[in-house]
Amino acid sequence: MPNVIQKNSISSDLAQRMVEAAVAKATALGVPENVAVLDDGGNLKAFARMDGAPILSIEIAQNKAYTALFGLATQDFFNYIQTDPSLLAGIPQLARVAAYGGGFPIRIDGAIVGAIGVSGGTVLNDVDCAQAGLAVTK
Repeated sequence: MPNVIQKNSISSDLAQRMVEAAVAKATALGVPENVAVLDDGGNLKAFARMDGAPILSIEIAQNKAYTALFGLATQDFFNYIQTDPSLLAGIPQLARVAAYGGGFPIRIDGAIVGAIGVSGGTVLNDVDCAQAGLAVTK
């Protein structure tokens, strides 16, 4: 059995391009957003806080991305934990978990290499901007 594994993680270049695409979408919508991209280990890789974006949403954007590392979009994650009372009671107590829309895993060739989280607008705005960032990976 090997002592070391090889894994894939998002590059700084791709993370930055995703943030820029999400910010461009937010600008088009007229909504100031915080946009965070994390690597596969939950570490901040790229970030932008648009002028006027709420201070509290800085952490929320990062938490949405962190939650998406579970492999589900955060809006789907909320629906998933509702099916099991123990998950519904326990998961929201964990630090860095945000079970509302705006966080998505980043998959490259089937592997989760990171996640994007957006916060500052409505949940719909956050989802739209995060999806604009994800579109860069296609």
